[in-house]
Amino acid sequence: GIRKLKTRVNKQYKDRVFRLIFQRKEDLLDLYNALNDSAYTNPEELIITTLEDAVYLNMKNDVSFLIGDVLNLYEHQSTSNPNMPIRGLFYLSDLYRIYIKHHDLDIYREPRLLLPFPQYFVFYNGTRKEPDRQELYLSSSFPDRGAKKPALECTAVMLNINRGNNQQLMERCGRL
Repeated sequence: GIRKLKTRVNKQYKDRVFRLIFQRKEDLLDLYNALNDSAYTNPEELIITTLEDAVYLNMKNDVSFLIGDVLNLYEHQSTSNPNMPIRGLFYLSDLYRIYIKHHDLDIYREPRLLLPFPQYFVFYNGTRKEPDRQELYLSSSFPDRGAKKPALECTAVMLNINRGNNQQLMERCGRL
């Protein structure tokens, strides 16, 4: 008989392609402007903050950067993953830890620290049918406690970048 061969998608390859496509500041700025309906023109305003191997978890994020007072975390996924908010929590925590240390900020004293506003986007291009946009919440991973709210939240905005999805975004950012 004929054996059915399983094909595997090399997820790391796709992730590397995403990082390659958006390795230049000009391209990241174009994507940022498309997502935020903004009109930044100077790529030098962008400060790359991508984690290249988060020490204790052996994790890397795809792309992160600061522009103005906004901390941007962009991840690419070729499979739908409801755990992206958990990963985002780890990435953002590391990014803020580095930011606080780099700026010699003291978290143990007044005044209240002002941190960059976080934005977390997950770009999905897998084979499973997904909506154009959906929000994934860290709190969905906690047990339901009725009216009680968890002390922690992280929201991942997942955008479907497959052909035929998010047309307006795709038109604004040709590299997507």
